[in-house]
Amino acid sequence: MLRPNELKRKLAAGQVCLGAMLNFPSPHAMEIAGIGGLDFVIIDAEHGPMGPESCENMVRAAHLVGLTPLVRVAQNEPQVILRYLDIASAGVQVPMLNSAEDVRQAAASVRYVPLGRRGLAGTRAASYGVGPQLSEYVPVANAEVMLVAQIETVGAVEALPEILTVEGVDVVFIGPTDLSQSLGYPGRQTEPLVQATIDRCIAQIREAGKPVGTTCRDITHARSLIDKGVTYVVGNIGALLARAVRDFVRDARA
Repeated sequence: MLRPNELKRKLAAGQVCLGAMLNFPSPHAMEIAGIGGLDFVIIDAEHGPMGPESCENMVRAAHLVGLTPLVRVAQNEPQVILRYLDIASAGVQVPMLNSAEDVRQAAASVRYVPLGRRGLAGTRAASYGVGPQLSEYVPVANAEVMLVAQIETVGAVEALPEILTVEGVDVVFIGPTDLSQSLGYPGRQTEPLVQATIDRCIAQIREAGKPVGTTCRDITHARSLIDKGVTYVVGNIGALLARAVRDFVRDARA
């Protein structure tokens, strides 16, 4: 039951898309995000306590409200990626890709023959094998599913020119927190060296004609990123909720 990937179409058309990470299991939060108008949510199975079982219901909730659900997987392993795609997510965001070969492996895991080597079965994504014939499903899945390649180390930054030549990548995402660690300034994303490195990567990715993504700290930062050409802008649902509660308490007690 793979759905048409509106996020992929919007990004290909150069539109700015707003999303958020969700690192706790909650179909309700997915529904709220969709009702609130986000374009996509990344279910964070890298840092969050979620396996395919809990993610599956979150994907269902996303589909009900017209939200594009992606999953950030924990590892660049074919069998890990496979299980999150088979629940009918719209794609995966793969962390810690440090070389062109890493990215090629991820791209091959996301798509079926002839574009990759993803395992094929009658799963939820394929309508349990009783919807369209699997032979008809395969080219649709290859066209609709997304790969977001996450670069977040000095090694990945150095390999970026070669990474950008790899086919099958829909978005290149800069992970600022781990990149700050790799540069020697853990958690200090506004450090001049960290910021300059991020800005240089944004420029390189845009020059290669790829959509570029990264996280935003607040609305001012989001607008700054959009001005620089970032079109896959990612907040954090936990932080958005916490700030809303904090602001309500502060204002109610003022």
